[in-house]
Amino acid sequence: MSTTAPTASNPIDPLSVPQRRLYTGAHMPAVGLGTFGSDHVPADAVAAAVKGAAAIGYRHFDCASVYGNEEAVGAALDEVIRGGIDRKDLWITSKLWNDMHAPDAVAASCEQSLKDLRLDYLDLYLVHWPFPNYHPPGCDANSRSPDARPYIHPNYMQTWAAMERLVDRGLVRHIGTSNMTIPKLTLVLRDARIKPAANEMELHPHFQQPELFRFVIENQIAAIGYSPLGSPGRPERDRAPGDATPLEDPVIRAIAASHRVHPAAVCIKWAVQRGQTPIPFSVNPNNYGANLRAVTEDPLSAEEMQAIEGIDRNCRLIKGQVFLWKDGQTWEDLWDMNGEITPP
Repeated sequence: MSTTAPTASNPIDPLSVPQRRLYTGAHMPAVGLGTFGSDHVPADAVAAAVKGAAAIGYRHFDCASVYGNEEAVGAALDEVIRGGIDRKDLWITSKLWNDMHAPDAVAASCEQSLKDLRLDYLDLYLVHWPFPNYHPPGCDANSRSPDARPYIHPNYMQTWAAMERLVDRGLVRHIGTSNMTIPKLTLVLRDARIKPAANEMELHPHFQQPELFRFVIENQIAAIGYSPLGSPGRPERDRAPGDATPLEDPVIRAIAASHRVHPAAVCIKWAVQRGQTPIPFSVNPNNYGANLRAVTEDPLSAEEMQAIEGIDRNCRLIKGQVFLWKDGQTWEDLWDMNGEITPP
C-alpha cells in the first residue's frame, strides 16, 4: 500500500482506474471528481481542483449547470485538453436543471453547458431531478416554489424525448436520470426510445439503497453515487437531526485502521467494489488524490465488504424537501416510499 499522495510528477496511471462498461459498449471511469461546491466553495477553487485532479490521473468529471461554476470548470478543462490529455480520454457529465424541463428549453440548456464547458459534446447528460421545480441558490429547507409541480410522467417523457434528440444531434453520447425511484424508472424504461445509460443517486455505507441499486444494475443502467462519503460539506438545508455520517461509523473506522487509510478511502473502495461509480467532491489535493489512489490498490476483503453491508441505516441525507409541491407534504413524498408514484 502506498502512503504517498499522487502528484502531477507522480500521477496515477488512468489505465489502472477501474472502468464501467455501459450498455452502449462505452467505458466510464469508475470514480470521478464531483464539482458541486455546496453553495460555499468558489468556482475558481473548483476549477483548480479539476486541473489538479486531471494532472494526477482523474479522467471523469461530474458537472451541472445549477452548480454555477461550469464556465470556470470549462476553462480548466480547456487547459487540461490543450495540455495534452485527449478529449476522448475524458468523461464529462452535465445535467439539465429543473427550470429547463420544457421540451424547447432542453437543447438550449445543453448548448449553454457545452459553451461554458468549452466542449463539442458531453459523454453523459442527466435530467438532474424528476421534478420541474426551481429553488434559488443558497435557499433554506423551507423554500418552496409557487410554481412547483409533481412528477407527471407524460411531461417527463416530453423532456426525455428532447434529451433523446440531443443524442441524435451528436451533442451528447449518453443520456440518463438522477434522483429517480423504481416506479418512475419503470415507466421511463417502458416508454423511452433511448434508455437511460446511468442513474445518479445518493449512495454511501449508511444509505445503500439495495432495491434501487439492484434494479438499475439489472436493467443495465450504471449507478453513479453522489455523497459517497456522507456529504460532510452539504448545504445547511440538507442537514437534519438524526443524520449519521459513515466517516464516523466504528465499522468503517476499524477497517480504515486495518488498511492504514482515512475512513473516506474505505467508503470509496466499498463503492467501487460494490459496482457503483462514486463522484466525491474535494478541492484538497491530498484528499482527491487519496480518493483516486484508493480504487487502484489494497482492495477490501469479502468479509470487510459484508461488514459494511451490515451498517446500512437507510439514512438519506439529500432529502430534497425544497421540491415539494403542496402544503402538508414531507420529503418522503418525493421518493415513492410505498412503491407507487406519489399522486398529485
